[in-house]
Amino acid sequence: MKISVLGCGRWGSFIAWYQATVLKNKVISWGPEGDYSYEVLKNTGKNEYVTLDKSITLTCDLQFALEDSEIIIISISSQGLRGFMQKITAYDVKDKIFVLCMKGIEESTGKRLSEVLLESGIDKNKIAVWVGPGHIQAFTQGIPNCMVIDSYDKNLKCYLADNFKSELIRFYYGNDIIGTEIGAAAKNVLGIAAGVLDGSGYVSLKGPLMARGAYEVGKLMKAMGGEFNSAYGLAHLGDYETTLFSEFSHNRRYGEMMAHGEKFQKLAEGVMTAKAMKELGDKYGIELPITNAVYEACFLSHAFEGGDGAKTCMQIILKLFERQTKSEF
Repeated sequence: MKISVLGCGRWGSFIAWYQATVLKNKVISWGPEGDYSYEVLKNTGKNEYVTLDKSITLTCDLQFALEDSEIIIISISSQGLRGFMQKITAYDVKDKIFVLCMKGIEESTGKRLSEVLLESGIDKNKIAVWVGPGHIQAFTQGIPNCMVIDSYDKNLKCYLADNFKSELIRFYYGNDIIGTEIGAAAKNVLGIAAGVLDGSGYVSLKGPLMARGAYEVGKLMKAMGGEFNSAYGLAHLGDYETTLFSEFSHNRRYGEMMAHGEKFQKLAEGVMTAKAMKELGDKYGIELPITNAVYEACFLSHAFEGGDGAKTCMQIILKLFERQTKSEF
């Protein structure tokens, strides 16, 4: 099997490592010339997460990466996907399978990432998403986890899951691409909320955060045409440990540092996802109190402008306790 992985960041480099080292596939790892992540791999053959197998072809030639493989895995910042697809579709990719290993919602449109591919002209039956729990630092130590592959096409998701599975990753077939994508993106928003609680000393509230967070995300999934129960699957609730509790979680760390009035410098997809979800909630008439609190903390609180960041963030979170009493379900 020939695989091209587009993106040399944290997940992109891991996927290339996994496909080549664990699955023994022929792998091309692509990154844009001059990009920091690509240059590190080019100059050293490794980064802080993985050492690339010598069988991996590292390139900045996008045409080569697209033409030489049957499966194209994309792992970049979700907000850059639409522009990136304009570059990809300049080439003949009609027969290629595209797998999105990224989590987010396009902030400017509220579109799921698979919808961005559809609008870019990619065949609906050649699009899949690969999401779920797991940290690279654990995987590379041989610690296994479970993930999910979903698609509009049943045969495609089964083909990919069956060929990508190993003793390191057990794959499940997804059965709700709307819920899978929304859940995978939304868990990053909950991760920021968890970080705020950690940074403010309110760790015991992370239990209610998990319960109520999954509930409001499930309501949004249902309103968008997905399944409510998908919020309790691997893409969302199943990913909470690695997002709401782990020291490796970028989104949790973002919230924790925000509570301290500090700015986390690495990518935290939950920030722009909170904005997109707030707009989706308004569009579909779904109340998303936790999501809206995270949005306010990220965009309206001025937590990074000095002063008591923890107090500012927690004032926003604790406003949730002022809401009217209601039945749990």
